Amino acid sequence: MSYTFEIHKNPAELPSNWDDIIGSHNVMLSQGYLCALYTSAPSNMKCYHVAVFQDNELIGGVIFQYLDFQYHSTFQRNEVWCSIRNFLARRYSKNVMILGNNMLTGQNGFYFDTSKISVEELFSLLMEIVQKMQKEIGKTSLIIFKDYQESFFTYFNTERYSSYYKFTVQPNMMLDVRDSWNNFDDYLNDFSKKYRSRAKSAKNKLVGIEKHEMSINDIKKHREVMDTLYQNVAENAPFNTFFLSKNHFEEMKKELNESFRVFGYFLNKRLIGFYTLILNAKDIDTYFLGYDKLLQKDKQVYLNMLFDMVEFGIKNHYQRIIFGRTALEIKSTIGAEPVKIFGLIKHRNKMLNRLIKIIFPSVNPETEWIQRKPFKEND
Repeated sequence: MSYTFEIHKNPAELPSNWDDIIGSHNVMLSQGYLCALYTSAPSNMKCYHVAVFQDNELIGGVIFQYLDFQYHSTFQRNEVWCSIRNFLARRYSKNVMILGNNMLTGQNGFYFDTSKISVEELFSLLMEIVQKMQKEIGKTSLIIFKDYQESFFTYFNTERYSSYYKFTVQPNMMLDVRDSWNNFDDYLNDFSKKYRSRAKSAKNKLVGIEKHEMSINDIKKHREVMDTLYQNVAENAPFNTFFLSKNHFEEMKKELNESFRVFGYFLNKRLIGFYTLILNAKDIDTYFLGYDKLLQKDKQVYLNMLFDMVEFGIKNHYQRIIFGRTALEIKSTIGAEPVKIFGLIKHRNKMLNRLIKIIFPSVNPETEWIQRKPFKEND
């Protein structure tokens, strides 16, 4: 078969049938989402989109993100070890090319029509595209294939990928919405007494706080406050490869409309917290959020947000809620289960690449956490 590739920086220039072939299968690969990201990407990120043709017929698309760490502090906490790791990151991994989306958890990097190409051929083709990107857009210190479930490993376990190091990262926390949950009370009734009481106690702490969905005009009105609340959360993370631009949420709402939802929490008409969701077929992907640090503990704002996300999923008949790979323990308390994911990484320097299996775990240590079991059958 004859395959050709087109590289586009501006997603508005993608083939006219991109959404029919690719975007309709994953909203995070849709032209609307890619346009929102193009106009509101983090300052250290550049995005590229590859259209793949078989005999002039569009059969697939691949997303790449280039991250520059020259002026970005990846490790946030004010500790000497973080300063050392930031120095090493800038010195030895000053830029990275990611096949995938660094702003989301999960395989959101490509889609192919597998009636037109075999899976084995697809993964061979991905390597060709990676090499083309490195040659035409720019060589980077690191190349990363991002966020695959274990079932994908067979396709990467070939000679073509032998120079890449397979690494595991924090699991993706997911909640399967049960058919028996017709409302939030059904969900809570499946909790053990301990966790049901905990949930009700958390709900009671939100007395006096109003919650409602935010329109694009609300988002524009509260842009500065939302950015401050988001930074409260982002800057507290020990590891962060980017920071959102201030216009990100309004661009997402403008482009995705009802597929992007924003919910605000107000105390005396002052925005004190918000969370965002991306609706993707039968899945909900939880996106970025923010909250007032001073109110978070007393009001249990974050835990209440998690419960509200679950309630939204049940009420609107979604099958799965994807919570991502942060705050693992608290997400397990609301019933989310860990799903193992892995990635592949390769350093441009051959000597460093041979050492990457030693270096990588030291700069990205696994977080220890306890998985909680809130449902009755787990007692």
